Amino acid sequence: MDLDPVFLSRLQFAWVIAWHILLPAFTVGLAAYIAVLEGLNFFTGRQVYLRVSMFWTKIFSISFGMGVVTGIVMPFQFGTNWSRFADATANVLSPLFAYEGLTAFFLEAAFLGVLLFGRKLVPPWAHFFAALMVALGTLFSSFWILSANSWMQTPAGHEIIDGRFFAKDWLQVIFNPSFPSRLAHTVTAFFITTGFVVIGVGAYLLRRGKFVEEGRTMLSMTLWLLTVLVPLQIVIGDHHGLNTREHQPAKLAAIEARWETGRGIPITLFAIPSDEAETNYFSIDIPRLGSLILTHEWDGEVKGLKDFPADQRPPVAIPFFAFRLMVGCGLLMLAMVLLGGWLRWRGRLDTTPLFLQLCQFMIPIGFVAVIAGWLVTEVGRQPWTVYGLLRTAQSVSPSLTGSDVLISLLAYMAVYLFMYPAGVLLMWRIVRRGPEAAPAEEGPTIEGGRPNAPVLAGANVAGGGGQ
Repeated sequence: MDLDPVFLSRLQFAWVIAWHILLPAFTVGLAAYIAVLEGLNFFTGRQVYLRVSMFWTKIFSISFGMGVVTGIVMPFQFGTNWSRFADATANVLSPLFAYEGLTAFFLEAAFLGVLLFGRKLVPPWAHFFAALMVALGTLFSSFWILSANSWMQTPAGHEIIDGRFFAKDWLQVIFNPSFPSRLAHTVTAFFITTGFVVIGVGAYLLRRGKFVEEGRTMLSMTLWLLTVLVPLQIVIGDHHGLNTREHQPAKLAAIEARWETGRGIPITLFAIPSDEAETNYFSIDIPRLGSLILTHEWDGEVKGLKDFPADQRPPVAIPFFAFRLMVGCGLLMLAMVLLGGWLRWRGRLDTTPLFLQLCQFMIPIGFVAVIAGWLVTEVGRQPWTVYGLLRTAQSVSPSLTGSDVLISLLAYMAVYLFMYPAGVLLMWRIVRRGPEAAPAEEGPTIEGGRPNAPVLAGANVAGGGGQ
């Protein structure tokens, strides 16, 4: 059997990064949420914020640890599977990854221990500051990783000497044409993903009738955030689409399964695209809406895939269906936000069983949207690793064999299929146990500039511990 090392290397990297991205999609938003909770507790003295923060910090510690383990594997593959890519791009990408380590990793490593274990050892203000630094570290990590990925999508500020990329202008490298849109779109997606997990868990606690105050706090404050972020994400996504049309027109054509260049084109709601026949089967279109959405002009021009050589086109089916899945998730999120706002206005936000159950069902929707968006971004870039300049087939390690990659792929699959269910089970046990009261040893909180009496160990304001 002929094992293609390029295909298997792509499959292996896709497997690793698809699992890994689920963790920053959760931890970036969760770190910020914990920092907000710590700040609210510090400035208001309300113990409910402390209990909710302690609850989510336990879950954060598990997901963060899993993210570190899976994150280490990805750069390791650059040397084993993609050495020619690493050799060609090292002078540009290595400093970006180094800055990620120097800023994000150092911040997280320095303050994560204080956040997890220092509540009894440091003043409340220091613990709040540690939470802020961990949250800032996750955002720095997103900044540098997305800058590197965006440079691969829209390379700028470089020159090529003897087949290697060298930076000429670091500001152009870092702030390349697609970076601002991608950073805003991705980080907002991470916050939304975390938000739906939080409201789902809050709804679960409310439905159980235990830890009601904590569940109500999670649901109410997070729904306010989602009310802002979900509509904002639609606007950011539209801007990102305009950027893609300008800088990666072949990707946009694949996303829309658009074969012929035209003006006043329709939007294709559904089709079965065929790369071989260069056409769509069973297409359902809405006339002219494609140009209006994609160009903001009634007769705007959109390039078709036939304008590009066949060997420079991305495969169509994956970005086409993944994009529609992502948009579908976004519309469901918007519907949930609108329903939640209406119930809040009616005073029934936390007392409507059907809505609370829907919140639980929506827990994974952000992760589905993130994976779908990642497929659109990465498959739509093909056949390039550095768009328009370095092909994927030219990036794989020259001495790599298909059997080598298959063995490592199977090993990664086995490890990840064990690690992720184990991690989710641990987090689920924490959710089942529910928020715990702040022990007396954790010292006073501050309210109005004066210390409060600490909550008695084992007490639960919401009415009950255990399960």
